[in-house]
Amino acid sequence: MASPATILGRARGAESYAALVWRRLRRSIGGMIGLALVILILAMAIFAEFFAPVDPYRAETGFSSPDTISFLDADGGLSWRPRIYPIVESDKLDPVTYQPLSGPDFAHPHYIGLFVEGFSYRLFGLIPGNIHLFGALDGYPAHFLGTDKFGRDILSRGIFGSRISLMIALIVVTITTSVGTTVGLVSGYVGGAFDAWAQRFVDLILAFPQLPLYLALTSLIPITAPTSLFLAFVIVVLSALGWAQLSREVRGKTLALARVDYVKAAVAVGASDGRIVFQHILPNVMSHVIVIVTLQIPNVVLLESFLGFLGFAVKPPLISWGLMLQDTGTFSVIGSYPWILSPVGFVLASVFAFNALGDGLRDAIDPY
Repeated sequence: MASPATILGRARGAESYAALVWRRLRRSIGGMIGLALVILILAMAIFAEFFAPVDPYRAETGFSSPDTISFLDADGGLSWRPRIYPIVESDKLDPVTYQPLSGPDFAHPHYIGLFVEGFSYRLFGLIPGNIHLFGALDGYPAHFLGTDKFGRDILSRGIFGSRISLMIALIVVTITTSVGTTVGLVSGYVGGAFDAWAQRFVDLILAFPQLPLYLALTSLIPITAPTSLFLAFVIVVLSALGWAQLSREVRGKTLALARVDYVKAAVAVGASDGRIVFQHILPNVMSHVIVIVTLQIPNVVLLESFLGFLGFAVKPPLISWGLMLQDTGTFSVIGSYPWILSPVGFVLASVFAFNALGDGLRDAIDPY
């Protein structure tokens, strides 16, 4: 039989902590937009084969400008069916550059639809399929964001690249969160000489110049090194430098929580230090840790993209946003083919999504 307090709480419509946070998060427009985008980005990474309209490894004839979606027919009238007019070269030359002029081929439109057939794949390496979320109904390889220098579809490669970029971010954040939270909890609760030495080590990590280390990465690992070595090295370096700030923040909260009444009561009844730290203090620190996690993921995504721009990226056939940004290192190429900057859009979208979700969670968690 439920206790009188429980019955009274139910009668008053009492909500759990998670329900209270969710109710406040739903009032945040930015937080809900971030949550929707995070779910979409994660779904895109998990089901990349389904979302990608073109085979990301299919090479054609080099740079190709993005195909334009049009709702106009060949006569200029409006139509409810979206279509793509392929760009073809004419026999005329540009009087300034002497390059062949190109334009849309209105005689051969390619209609766009949802859940269309395309290249074959195996979802999770097990489930065969050839259905894609969107694409040309007749199988035409539509390039909505253009192609790179090898003629590979940028949109499809960006969708597939989310797997490696987000995998690195999630692994690094998992390691840094686990190490930083544990060190901060133990250091703040134990105190004394252990706390002093632990914080001096944290000061050393925080004072370490990260940018010179990232610049030196390109020379520490040879170009011929396998991708697995690159991934392991990047994860280790980012994890080794990323846990200290969280540790300092968790330590400060632990110092305050170690003096509250319920912790003193647990000590008085003989509870062990491990039980006090992980069952009494940790739950009260988790709200801050959750917010920090949502804010650290975009930071790691930006770092991976930055390292890729410097030339320190995964090796083909793997795809990441950092690898795709290597093509933007030449100014002349960007001027002639500006659509190769499209991978920046994936990075901006993911950074905005996680930051917006983090801000919404911070506002929702703080009052409780």
